[in-house]
Amino acid sequence: MGRGMEDWFAHVWQYHAVLGAVALGMAIAAIWAERRRLRRKNLDAVGFMPWTAIYLTSFLAAIVLSGLAAREWFGS
Repeated sequence: MGRGMEDWFAHVWQYHAVLGAVALGMAIAAIWAERRRLRRKNLDAVGFMPWTAIYLTSFLAAIVLSGLAAREWFGS
């Protein structure tokens, strides 16, 4: 990690935990956006964002980063 991150996080697992929480927030936002897209009133206003792919990618990142954080936390 760079020198700037040492000021914010005392341990590497904290860095992974924060990134996992951000990725989980993105996954929740993608679920909400996909739900809004499916329940739209104007069927011609489809949109262009691949919310399902964004959800799957961010949820996978959240799981991996949370697992890394837990492993590093329990290992220390």
